[in-house]
Amino acid sequence: RETNRQLRETAQKSERNQTAIMRLLDEIENLADGDLTVTASVTEDFTGAIADSINYSIDQLRELVVTINLTAEQVASAVTETQATAMQLSAASEHQALQISAASTAVNDMAASIDQVSANASESSAVAERSVAIANKGNEVVQNTIHGMDNIREQIQDTSKRIKRLGESSQEIGDIVSLIDDIADQTNILALNAAIQASMAGDAGRGFAVVADEVQRLAERSSSATKQIETLVRAIQNDTNEAVISMEQTTSEVVRGARLAQDAGVALGEIEGVSRVLAELIESITDAAHQQAESAGQISQTMTVIQQTTSQTTSGTSATAESIGNLAKMASEMRRSVSGFTLPPSKKIG
Repeated sequence: RETNRQLRETAQKSERNQTAIMRLLDEIENLADGDLTVTASVTEDFTGAIADSINYSIDQLRELVVTINLTAEQVASAVTETQATAMQLSAASEHQALQISAASTAVNDMAASIDQVSANASESSAVAERSVAIANKGNEVVQNTIHGMDNIREQIQDTSKRIKRLGESSQEIGDIVSLIDDIADQTNILALNAAIQASMAGDAGRGFAVVADEVQRLAERSSSATKQIETLVRAIQNDTNEAVISMEQTTSEVVRGARLAQDAGVALGEIEGVSRVLAELIESITDAAHQQAESAGQISQTMTVIQQTTSQTTSGTSATAESIGNLAKMASEMRRSVSGFTLPPSKKIG
């Protein structure tokens, strides 16, 4: 009898437990379909603890789904804004890359132009230095010409003085010849008088007459010779005067030429000074052009690096935009993964 009683109690207990389990299964049946609004009844039987644990798990799952939904919405919102920003940044990077490429081309062209300017400046500097050397040499030639003209002028003046002294000597010779001519005339007169006196003396004066005739012939020859000498002296004086005039004119021309040469020397000196200043300026320009060429080369290299960096940035921005797009897809997938759960009204989002 006791055994039967225990069997009946066991059967009743088993039936109650089965009933409680079936009731619990009925209450959470929709949970498998994602319905998180269900709640298990907590009873005094052994399923109470199970129901309490299930309710706790449902609460945790609700919180998890809510958190996932909130996070997915926040991620989606942030991704949308970030994706728009990334797209703008990508477009700006591409535009910047185009601008930097154009600037790099302009800088390269500028560097080439500066190199050409530097080469032209170097050539101009060499030409200016040659101009200074030529002007310096020309100035030396002019100075030598002036020195030579001064020597010629001094020699002409010395020769002119000698010719003048020769003219003066010719004048003295003419005076002496004139004196000799006067003496010859007087001697001729005396010889004529002596011949007259000898003829008056007859035979006694015949010898004296012969001497008088000889003296008269000598006087006539002397007179003829003095006339020839006078003619020669006059010709010498005329030639001397013409030579003096010519020498004076030549001296004036030499002096004028020396002045012109001196003026040319001054002009060449000024040209040399200007050429020297020009050479210094061109040398400064050449140095500046070299420095600018070096700076332009460095700028060109820097622009190349910037262009490469910008290209990398553009690529990175595009990759970032693509990654953000993938993240947006992941957020959508995450929301879709919990979209099957049903939440209580107080737990719903939006």
